[in-house]
Amino acid sequence: MHGYSGDKQAYLTRLRRVEGQIRGLQRMVDEDAYCIDVLTQVSAATRALQAVALGLLEDHIGHCVADAVNSGGPEAEEKIKEASAAIARLVRS
Repeated sequence: MHGYSGDKQAYLTRLRRVEGQIRGLQRMVDEDAYCIDVLTQVSAATRALQAVALGLLEDHIGHCVADAVNSGGPEAEEKIKEASAAIARLVRS
């Protein structure tokens, strides 16, 4: 079971909302909307995706990493490295 399983519906709802924002962006570009207006919406969609990513990361650390650390051994080290790499990817984006 994944760490986000309990919140799966909430994540799906948020991702569908982001999907709608992206469709709105496509429509704005298609209709030659003002550049700043498009950029504002890109920023909003980016923030929404970041919020999903941070929630997933929190769930992963609170569930998967915590379980591995409690069990100990090489799996714990692997899960910590995996979480660190995920954080690095989020910081770079």
